[in-house]
Amino acid sequence: MADYMEENLDMPLSKVLDVIQDRIMTKTTYFGVPALKSPTDFWIYQEIMHETKPDVIIEIGNNCGGGTLALAHLCDLLDKGRVIGIDISHENVPDLVKNHPRITLIEGDACNSFTVVSKLVSSSDRVLIIEDSAHTYSNTLNVLMCYQSLIKPGDYFIVEDGICHHGLNVGPNPGPYEAIEEFVRTNSNFEIDRDRESFLVTWNPKGYLRRV
Repeated sequence: MADYMEENLDMPLSKVLDVIQDRIMTKTTYFGVPALKSPTDFWIYQEIMHETKPDVIIEIGNNCGGGTLALAHLCDLLDKGRVIGIDISHENVPDLVKNHPRITLIEGDACNSFTVVSKLVSSSDRVLIIEDSAHTYSNTLNVLMCYQSLIKPGDYFIVEDGICHHGLNVGPNPGPYEAIEEFVRTNSNFEIDRDRESFLVTWNPKGYLRRV
């Protein structure tokens, strides 16, 4: 397969997604740190941050921390906000990320760590949450149920990788997409903001949840 856009204008979207997925998983970095993020979705993240001006961003699932660092740099540009990163282990996170003054890293299961995390968030803080952990149906739904109380009206709970079996044949099935549907079916406090998917290519279909 050729590597250039002008030679692949008739490629089906399903194949395009495969190409982008390979790039994300094997080559994508931020300031040299691996960052397993869709660039089009991350652009939406900065739009949301500019609009909502969060005091706290909770990133659940940090991997090597490239996305965590990018969020902290956006906070630097906004001159506001801090990032709480939660993962089972941060042993692969470099000092460049760990030493950023806006980043706090917490090791452990996200739901088991909720009490610790909630103590770092004041009642007046506006919060943005990005869920990017195990991607199983049960884990995603548990995280949504556990952390929803931290989101204020107008703010967002982003669930990543609803693309699992809804664009890419990867990951758990059922997964985040089905957990999102169940969450909003039983929770009238959140709505799916599909306007955030206007690039068309997104790794988070139905994943931009806005508190109403």
